Amino acid sequence: MKHTNKLIATVAGTFAFAGMAVQAETLRLGDFQSTSHIVSVEGTSKWMAGVTEATDGAITFEHFPSQQAAKSKAQLDAVKSGILDAALLGASYHADALPLNSVVGLPGYYGSAEEGTVALQTMLGEGPLRDEILASGVTPIFGFVLPPYQVLAKDRLGMPAEWDGLDVRTSGSTQAMTARALGGVGISIPGPEVYTAIERGRLDAVLFPLASVPGYKLNEIVSHISTNGSFGGYSFIMVVRTDLFDGLSDEAKTAMLELGNETAVHVARAQDASVEGLIEEWKADGIDTYEFTDEELSSISDSLVAVSVDWAERLQDDKASAVLEAYRELTSK
Repeated sequence: MKHTNKLIATVAGTFAFAGMAVQAETLRLGDFQSTSHIVSVEGTSKWMAGVTEATDGAITFEHFPSQQAAKSKAQLDAVKSGILDAALLGASYHADALPLNSVVGLPGYYGSAEEGTVALQTMLGEGPLRDEILASGVTPIFGFVLPPYQVLAKDRLGMPAEWDGLDVRTSGSTQAMTARALGGVGISIPGPEVYTAIERGRLDAVLFPLASVPGYKLNEIVSHISTNGSFGGYSFIMVVRTDLFDGLSDEAKTAMLELGNETAVHVARAQDASVEGLIEEWKADGIDTYEFTDEELSSISDSLVAVSVDWAERLQDDKASAVLEAYRELTSK
C-alpha cells in the first residue's frame, strides 16, 4: 500500500453527509496553546466542534494542545512529516519557512484584532501569503491575529530613550526589529516561558497582546501595562496537510473553510471585547494601565518607521514590497 503520510484514524462505517456516504476521518490536530486560552476556547475548540457538527461526524479531531505533540516551533514540520494532520501555527515561529507571513509582526498597522484578522483572511485567500504556505505542503484554512502588542514592564516605558539597552521579550525576528529600533534588545521567548523569564530577571520588558496576558498570568509579575501602543501583531494560521485536505469531499472542505472564516472573526471580536474588561480588572488590582502621551506616540512612531522598510529589504524577495503595500492598504481601511 502506497505510503501517503496520512496518519488518520479511519472509523469503520459511513455517515450521511450532504446526501453522500463518506468515510469518517479523525484528524490529529496540534496546538501550542492551552485549552483555557481565549484562542483555544473561542477559536480552535469552537472550530473543531463546528466542523464535526456540520459534517455529521464525518470529520472529527484528536486535539493535542499545550505542545503535547510538537513544540511551538515544530508544529509545521510535524504536519508536513505526517506526525500531525493539522495544526494551529504561530506564524512568527516559522519565519524561515514563511517569511512573507511575518508581515503581521510589523508595528504600527492594525488597531484591533478584528481589523487585523479581516486583513489577514483576505491575504490568505489569494496572493503571496497563501502561495508561501501552500509551498510548505499545507493548506491554510483560516487565520486570525491577536490584539496589537503592548509593553508590560516593572517600570513605565514611554520615550525611546527609556528603552535603551533593555532586554525585551519579542515574538520572532520581525518583532525583534521593533525592539531594536527603540534601542532595546529583542529576545525571542515562547509564551509559556515568559513568566519564568520575568521572574528570574532575564527580561526587563515584554511585548505581548493584552488578551493573552491572563493565559500566562503575566499580570502577576508586572506593574505597568500600556494600552494604546501598536508594537506589532501576531497571526495564527490553521493549516491542514495539503494531500489530506485535497482528498476530502467538497462538502467537507467547504464546511471547514466557511466555519474557519466565521471562527476567525469570532475569536478576533472576543479578544477585543476581553481587553476592555481586563484593563479594568488590572486597574483595580493596582497595576498602572497607561496610555502613551501624544508626544510619546509620535516619537515611538518615528523610531519605528524604518522597521517596515528594513523588513522588506532583508527578505530579498521581490514579493515583499507588494505584500507590505497590500497589508498597509487593508489595515488602513
